Order: sequence, then C-alpha cells, then structure tokens
Amino acid sequence: MTIGSRYGRHSARHHHAPCQAVEALKQITDNVSGYVAEVVARRLRGELIDQELERHQREYGEFTQEELAQARAEIYDKALPGTGSVAA
Repeated sequence: MTIGSRYGRHSARHHHAPCQAVEALKQITDNVSGYVAEVVARRLRGELIDQELERHQREYGEFTQEELAQARAEIYDKALPGTGSVAA
C-alpha cells in the first residue's frame, strides 16, 4: 500500500477533512504549524514514556499499588494551580 492510497490522497472525499481541520485550528490559534508541532511533540513524549514504563515493568515486574499511588501524588503535586497541567 502506498502512502497516497493509504491516506486517500487521490480521493476528493478525503480532501476536505484536512482543510476543515486547518480552518478549525485557525479559530484556536494564529500559529497553526506551531500548534500542530506542539501536539505532535506531546504525543511523541507520551509514547516514549509509555514505552519506557513498559520496559521497566518487563525488567522489574508490574508496579505495586503503593508505587502507583506515590507516582500519582508526585504528578498531581506538580500540577500547575487551576490548570491541571503538569509543570515541566
């Protein structure tokens, strides 16, 4: 399967969805490419974290409930007040 056929590159039916998405993003931000780059970077970081956690558990066993509780406490203690976002 080629990239073009996989993503419907030659199909008019699929052509409008990306355009509509870009128009919707323009309502959110004036820097669409920067916004998209940040979303992709966030997704990749999440995938890398998932991979590392899986590797850790394969090597050392599953996390205990105590370890999970401690991790949640540390994550949410670092959350920025009123945003739910974690500080870097």
